[in-house]
Amino acid sequence: MIEYAVDKIIDCAGMSCPMPVVKTKKAIQQINPGQVLGVIATDAGSVADVKSWASRMGHHFLGTEEREGKYHHYIRRAHADGAEPDTRYALTISTEGLMERLNGPQHDESVVLDVREPDEFESGHIKGAISVPLGQLEYRLPELKPLLDKELFVICRSGSRSESACHILTKHGFTKAVNVSDGMKDWLGPTE
Repeated sequence: MIEYAVDKIIDCAGMSCPMPVVKTKKAIQQINPGQVLGVIATDAGSVADVKSWASRMGHHFLGTEEREGKYHHYIRRAHADGAEPDTRYALTISTEGLMERLNGPQHDESVVLDVREPDEFESGHIKGAISVPLGQLEYRLPELKPLLDKELFVICRSGSRSESACHILTKHGFTKAVNVSDGMKDWLGPTE
């Protein structure tokens, strides 16, 4: 069992992506550098989301513990000069734009990478999408290497996890990663 001296706790139980990260982002500003924020969530996707966000912002992600169906995340706030600004990923496309792309003449060159959790993927995904949950992305990069030069449309439920995934992919040489900014919640095309 992880034991940290937690300075502030926020409860995100019952919330789904992107709300745990949105609340975490706001709460971390309410504690001092060096203090620890505890985040309680029930969304399995929060395990990867909170870790990715904290790391990207320069905060120290201490870990996650699962207890009684809830995920307890711990983040130590970075010193004010140690945190990176929250930068939005530059290459984006809407679900409408993605549908046009998938139905257009270049559809054979389009690859959809779905970074939602397995149960979300199984409940409905874009035909032909590759499932790699955000929490597994860095470990599974070697299997994605054949797609290095392809345009990779990255999707999640709302655009938040996919944005984190695009940052990771770009850092590893996937310069054509494109965030589907509005996510599956706004997808009107066919699913399987």
